[in-house]
Amino acid sequence: MAKLFFSYSHKDEDLRNELETHLALLKRQGVISSWHDRRISAGSDIDKTIDAELESSQIILLLVSAHFLASDYCFEREMARALEKHNEGSATVIPVILHPCDWHSAQFGKLRATPTDGKAISMYANRHEALAIVARDVREIATSVSAMEPPSREAPPLERLDLRSSPKPRSSNLRVKRKFDDHERDGFLEDSYEYIARYFDGSLEELAARNPQLKTRFKRLDATSFTASIYKNGQRVAQCSVWYGSALGSSGIAYSQSADAPRNSLNESLSVVDDGYALQLKPLGMQRYGGDRDKALSEQGAAEYYWEILIRPLQ
Repeated sequence: MAKLFFSYSHKDEDLRNELETHLALLKRQGVISSWHDRRISAGSDIDKTIDAELESSQIILLLVSAHFLASDYCFEREMARALEKHNEGSATVIPVILHPCDWHSAQFGKLRATPTDGKAISMYANRHEALAIVARDVREIATSVSAMEPPSREAPPLERLDLRSSPKPRSSNLRVKRKFDDHERDGFLEDSYEYIARYFDGSLEELAARNPQLKTRFKRLDATSFTASIYKNGQRVAQCSVWYGSALGSSGIAYSQSADAPRNSLNESLSVVDDGYALQLKPLGMQRYGGDRDKALSEQGAAEYYWEILIRPLQ
């Protein structure tokens, strides 16, 4: 039996509960046992208990959302140790994408995420379809873990744990400034375009699923451009084209409110900037007003910004 650990933000507790329901059959069949911090009993040392459960787990689910990425405890403590165990081979880390967020840039961004292609659970028209995919992926990993594990031994009681082997306390303030080269900037631009394309594809699917009077169309024109259209009662009410590359003499991700606009005609553009800590996307400002005009955006923020321009005529 593989032991599973949930690393999550309490703000995502409802989705964690739903996922537990979908994993219930695996527990009933003896494929997994699971643990999360709501099972800490009164009077227990919270940090020591979490550390002990994390250390003894063979599967660690990172329930990824913006709340998870913003949590110092999840990100700096649980996730950091989880990835160490993953690299050591003592555990398998599975990112479970709950909501759209900038998870590709995180330390676990290169790991295969679930559901399929890292599409967020909340982006599915039927959430249970997504949770069922996660449960199947967990079953596959748990079965392979159980096949390799030696005869079980009872874990030592908490009071006998050697504290020297537990993670050392440390500051969460560990960021240092750095310089980003052209290779990194070009890669970030390409990854950002792909994220925006997938964001539009998923958003159009969900928009049509929730609104019977609407139909949508998403089409990739080539590797660097796509178009999106929304139809109400058969009539086109919104459309756009998005591409990345050279636009108006600089490299960026351009947006046009026409589905067939030439590349020298655009209504907005995003360029790569950095604050010394991370790469971001800064709009040209043609569709922004007031204090937000010069604000840089994450991949998710940029995708939502372009999506808001497209859907604005319907709202």
